[in-house]
Formats: sequence, structure tokens, C-alpha cells
Amino acid sequence: MERFFSTAPGRVNLLGEHVDYNQGIVLPAAVNRYVKIHARRLNEPRVILYAMDFSQQVEFLLSLEALEAREDPYGNPLPSWALYPGGVAWVLLKAGYPVAGIEATYTSDVPVGAGLSSSAAVEVAFATLWNVIGGWALRPMDLARLCQQAENKYVGVNCGLMDQFASVHGIAGHALCFDVRDLTYEAVPLPANVMLVIADSGVRRSLATSAYNERRLACEEAVERLKPHLPGIQALRDVSVDDFIRLAHLLPEVVRRRAQHVVEEIARVEAAVKALKQGDVALFGRYMKEGHRSLRDLYEVSTPELDFLVEFALNQPGCWGARLTGAGFGGCTVNLVQREWVEPFVRNLKEAYQRETGRMAEVYVCLASAGASAHRIE
Repeated sequence: MERFFSTAPGRVNLLGEHVDYNQGIVLPAAVNRYVKIHARRLNEPRVILYAMDFSQQVEFLLSLEALEAREDPYGNPLPSWALYPGGVAWVLLKAGYPVAGIEATYTSDVPVGAGLSSSAAVEVAFATLWNVIGGWALRPMDLARLCQQAENKYVGVNCGLMDQFASVHGIAGHALCFDVRDLTYEAVPLPANVMLVIADSGVRRSLATSAYNERRLACEEAVERLKPHLPGIQALRDVSVDDFIRLAHLLPEVVRRRAQHVVEEIARVEAAVKALKQGDVALFGRYMKEGHRSLRDLYEVSTPELDFLVEFALNQPGCWGARLTGAGFGGCTVNLVQREWVEPFVRNLKEAYQRETGRMAEVYVCLASAGASAHRIE
């Protein structure tokens, strides 16, 4: 009986927020929080899943018809957690890959809803598992794009590629400078004595969908208004900081602020990558601080809770940089903290946040980790 093991990490974005849909550059890192799957191959086209964290079991047939119905073999709707592995199976089948039946148990220490991309980690872990079982030798970027399609077209979440990309491609001790336009990337070393500390505000993104769409539309409007003066631009990625300063007066006030964040944030990522390559963690931290200020004042996606977490963190010893991470309107902050200061940093942050807001902040101490892997268990 063939048995397999697969794992995929969550991720955090260190810099480059709200630039992915403007064809910009992002700087995520995979983190050492993982989805783990133990599976045995079945000789029939069905999937039996045990989700240990939910104490639930589900079964579905490996056919496009059954998967498109989003039902188990007995006509019951699939639970929401099963849509992620189900979506991966559906995308692989649509692409012509003979997906093997499996009985699988999986668990995760990637927190759900905390901005560490638990859904992408689940998708990538199952795609990596089926890739190894099938012996397909799919390229990592192809796996990431198939997982993105699963989330976009099956689960129904219009995410970009960054989450799945980082989970597949992660490199221990490194961030990944990822160009979402041409899908090239470069590993950038992080200082060995610095930890990634993620603080969850506990505020969930109730306004995120409509506000997110408004900001996308503002960016598109900026491009259309600037096109007559900058022929050939396709996205805000193509607008330099100097050109923006020269032409900003042509934009309505709100559109100007949104576009200014994007143009400057892309330039910030480029400068921050140079700082990391030179080992200048203080300068990198300054760019994180500037990025948060821009997200707060220009893009207006922060909250009082996130602002408090960032401001408090920046005044703690050993903290090089802090900012909100993810779409905003709630969620998490990411902090770069000197290893020897992590314990008091976490304790002080949690105590201060509870005093200030009455909320408990979950805090996750992470390292940049390697990406997904799978192998046969002998």
C-alpha cells in the first residue's frame, strides 16, 4: 500500500501591499507554520479526508461532475474546508491530469483568518501531494498557478498569485522578491538573528470586499487619466515616482492618494531589497514603517487596532520594523524583531494591546522557511 507525506507552509508579506493587482513587486516569505498531510493511495477514484483540526471527515468522487456539484457521494454539500482540496482536484482534472484517489489525514498550525494564508497552504500541500503520487514533475510555478485557479474559480475568492507562489517557492532564511507581472523572482537573505513576529489584531475584515474593489477601481482610473501623458503605460507599475509627482495634479484627490501609495510602495520594495542585500536591517525597517504610514494615510486600509500594534512595536527594544500586512481593515501586523528581544517583545505587546483595546492578540513567532514538499513513505 503506497503511503505519502506532504507539507506546505503559510506566508507573510513583508513589503509591497496592494501592488499585486497593479502589476508590481511584492516581498513575501514562507513561514514555519505548515499544513501536513499523511495519505495512502486508493485504487478507486475517490477522496476520503479527515480534517484533524475540525474533527470532521468528508468524501468526494474524483469526477468533474461530482466536484462541480460540490457534494459528497450521498448528496450532502461539501463543508467549506473541503472546497480547497476539492478545488485542487477539480483544476487538475480539468487540466487533464489523472488525479489519484487517496485516503488522507491532514492538520495545520497555520492559523485560519490570521493573514498567514492558510487556504493557499492547504491547496499547495494537496497539489504537491498529487504531483508526487502522479509522477507528473509539474514545475513549481505551474503548481502555484493551478492552486490560484482553484481558489479563484472553485472556491470563488479572487486572490492574486502571491500566496500560492510563496508557499511553493519558499527558501529558508530568505524573503522572495516576486515580480507579479513577469512571474520572475529572486531570493533575498534575511538577517539570521531576526525573527518574524506576526500579531493578530483579532479584527476581521468586515468592510474588506467593497473597500478593496473601490481601491482597485481608483488605481484603474489613475492609469486611464495618466495614459494621455504617459503613452504606453498599462498599470501603475509603469509610472515612476518622478512622473507621478509631475502629473499628480491631474488626478482627483482620492484617486491621487491611492495611486501615490502604489507608485511609492513599488519603489519602496525595490529600495528595501537593496537594503536587505547589504545587510542593513535598520534601513529595511524604516521602509516597513513608511509602508505602514502610506497604507494608513494614503490607501486608508488600516484600523485603530493595527495602528496601535505598529506604534507600540516600534517603541519596543529590538524591533527594527513593523507594519500591517495583508489587505488591511483588520488582520495582522508583521514585526522584525531581534532574536534576543523576542520574548519580552511578545509579552509587552500582548499586555499593552489588551489594556488598550480589551482584546487578546494572538502572536506568532516565525522564521522564513522552505516551500512545499512531498515524498513517498517507504
